[in-house]
Amino acid sequence: MKPLRIAIVGGGTAGWLAANHLAVELKAEPGIEITVIESPEIGIVGVGEGTVPHIKKTLQKFGIPEADMLAACDTSLKNGIRFANWMQPSRQGKAHVYYHPFSSPFPAGYDVTPYYLKYRAALSFGAVSHAPDISELGFSPKRISSVPFEGVVDYAYHFNAYKFGQLLAKNATQRFSVRRKEATICAVTRNEQGNVEALQTKEGESLAYDFFVDCSGFHALLLGNTYQVPFVDISDRLLTDTALAIQVPIKNNQPIPPYTQASAHGAGWIWDIPLTTRRGVGFVYASQCLSENDAIAGLAAYLGELPENMAPRKITMKMGYREKFWVNNVVALGLAGGFVEPLEATSILVTDFAAELFARNLPRDLSALPAVTSYCNKVMAYTWERVIDFIQLHYCISDRRDTEFWIANTHSGNLSEVLAERLAIWRVHSPKKADFFSRFDLFDVDNYLYVLYGMEYPTSPKSMTAYEEQVYREVLLGVRHHSDELARQLVGHRTWLDGFSQAYKQKAI
Repeated sequence: MKPLRIAIVGGGTAGWLAANHLAVELKAEPGIEITVIESPEIGIVGVGEGTVPHIKKTLQKFGIPEADMLAACDTSLKNGIRFANWMQPSRQGKAHVYYHPFSSPFPAGYDVTPYYLKYRAALSFGAVSHAPDISELGFSPKRISSVPFEGVVDYAYHFNAYKFGQLLAKNATQRFSVRRKEATICAVTRNEQGNVEALQTKEGESLAYDFFVDCSGFHALLLGNTYQVPFVDISDRLLTDTALAIQVPIKNNQPIPPYTQASAHGAGWIWDIPLTTRRGVGFVYASQCLSENDAIAGLAAYLGELPENMAPRKITMKMGYREKFWVNNVVALGLAGGFVEPLEATSILVTDFAAELFARNLPRDLSALPAVTSYCNKVMAYTWERVIDFIQLHYCISDRRDTEFWIANTHSGNLSEVLAERLAIWRVHSPKKADFFSRFDLFDVDNYLYVLYGMEYPTSPKSMTAYEEQVYREVLLGVRHHSDELARQLVGHRTWLDGFSQAYKQKAI
């Protein structure tokens, strides 16, 4: 059989995720050649340093030990996201805070939402999980004795995006014999059928392949420039379009929070992601509502610095997705396929999902492309729309009306039909698994419950029998007691990470 030559244009997280997924899915196929082409002239955005628990399955699939990832990428553990100021302050003047953890909101398998809705004036929805208490106390989600990829609550990672890309590259080249080539693409050649045939390089080479994966970032060299696939702009639904990013050193004895901090401000929000060596902080804002100078001042105030001492990296965020992500023999992944603000670690999640989808559907026979591409394009369009819905949810249900930005975001006229319908239904009854009828809803009932009721969504209470109410009360008391037990058993996040680092170095000696 003729060899199948696959070129991945661009490295970084997207390119090397694609390389590993393709190598795993096609390992039984003879004659597969995978090459990642990286340009020395083009850097990576490298902002998205947060993940969701699905990344653990991906690492296991690739054969990457958790210990190697923890040691190589300045990695810290992430129990979830701590949201602050996304609602008005309480009557006591306290900032509104809630958690979106990764653990199930159904303790012991029970949907205790009816109990929460009846007693929500005195009860936080976070009481359904141990994770908020563990996070607020600064504890690691893993015991010292925990096996790889498991903890007392579900967790994900924060890491250095550049180092993570290099770890993926090492795995792909050493474990799966993926080739690595350094070149800058300056032109693209297509054949009579419209397929991309070869890449012309600045170095004077003509590189011919059978399939191409566009991981060239916002440039979208193949799907955008060559095929001119339209970009679906969603700036009317998500108003933030700029981020100021900066890195802040962490001292050796400084506590490391086991969560991402997402703090809302008058024209957007701030991400604060702790690694073992530094914090990645980003001031996300809508440029139509806030000037760059005021944004720098806001970032400086958050960090307790003077504005004149700040030198953040400015990132212009073009939010939306390509009308198609697979055309002929080209598929786009990562920023080349789409992007939304990094509020719920969506970038790596969608890239990982899309790379696996593409790898599992790639045919050896070019004649099978039309049916496969049509299916995958439908899946990705649906996936992007539902991801956008979930991000927009954080804004549209807020009760903040203190600035032009929040007034515009809480206007219901720019919601998708799906989100508008779901929100209407959820005023009558709380979300159920059946409300999410597609396996391509990357955020489902678990995620929506935490955000909706963390932000006090006004669902009508459901009647309960006396027996149900007693059971739900006992279940929540059980969660409370277990949280107290864990608080006595677990160690601080920094302590766990330092202990792991020492053990890993001793093992390596």
